Amino acid sequence: RGVVAMNFDFSDQQRLLRDQARKFLADRARPRRVLEDDAVAYDQELWRGMVELGWTGTAIPAEFGGVGLGHVELCVLAEELGRALAPTPFSSSVYLATEAIMLAGNDEQRRRYLARLANGQTIGTFALAEGAKAPTPANLRTRVEGGRIDGTKLPVADGDVADFAVVAASDAGRGGRISLYLVDLAGDGVRRETIKTVDPTRSHARLVFDGAAAEPLGPAGEGWALVRRVFDRAAILFAFEQVGGAEAALDMAREYAMGRFAFGRPIASFQAIKHKLADVYIAIELARSNAYYGAWALSTGAAELSIAAATARVSATEAYHLASKENIQTHGGMGFTWEFDCHMYYRRAKLLALALGSARQWKDRLISELEARNVA
Repeated sequence: RGVVAMNFDFSDQQRLLRDQARKFLADRARPRRVLEDDAVAYDQELWRGMVELGWTGTAIPAEFGGVGLGHVELCVLAEELGRALAPTPFSSSVYLATEAIMLAGNDEQRRRYLARLANGQTIGTFALAEGAKAPTPANLRTRVEGGRIDGTKLPVADGDVADFAVVAASDAGRGGRISLYLVDLAGDGVRRETIKTVDPTRSHARLVFDGAAAEPLGPAGEGWALVRRVFDRAAILFAFEQVGGAEAALDMAREYAMGRFAFGRPIASFQAIKHKLADVYIAIELARSNAYYGAWALSTGAAELSIAAATARVSATEAYHLASKENIQTHGGMGFTWEFDCHMYYRRAKLLALALGSARQWKDRLISELEARNVA
């Protein structure tokens, strides 16, 4: 039986993009700017810089006003954004809203939205959840009838700053089947309220729709299948963010352990610390390999995309949680203070773990996908 060789590393051009992105974010990304001012939802200066570099149009085809590089390059950027804890609406607008329109939009919708998303004139988001309960086709209460939408969505990442939302709602004209809709968040019948989450560097909102105009996106009644496709793609991009954040937390822990002395020697020389950091390193490398597999599946449209997405999502979530937790532990009592950024990585790890549904949901999804593949 033949063996197919696969290259799971980045090209020279992609490494150059990574290095440039890392330098730019190291100079410009300041999550504490958002923490220090409750009136600031995200770092607008950083966002403008990212737009000027073309990051928001990375995977958008040139014919629709994007850069047209591809999803692997977007994965490269996602890892660096996670490393820097970039306080911007990039994930909501690029991983979710943009991908939804590229997947489900007709030509007119793509022409109308994608160029504006690429040049930063428009920020999008994706509204699915309606509270703490895991959303399913049976429990979504947001409803569309006669082109008007009613209901409440929360939490919606960047819902307080986005210009429009892709909303999953029950279609009254289709027997309650789920469809996707585009809703102008500045239009009539929309009320939004900023809500607090575990990560104050990323804004969230409650969106209340009261007869707001809803424009269909994609085939009617096929909304839940589209949600899963969009979330599969976003899961891989979020996994790269999680890997980037986990590696940054490990670097922080190692640097602190090398410079902190106890009993006349660096605490990094103690086995208790060595074992912690070794476990974190192994978890990150596992997550990275799964994320690379996901990047391949995403960029090639492989049939394994759903399995790759769930695998990357589960391993990256676990790696980031472990890395951020052990970073705090390595810092000891100082790790719990505002003098260090340890807690910021822990908060982001918690937030990203729930961004597309819980780790348990993704584990169940992975098991289901593997069972279905074995049956086939």
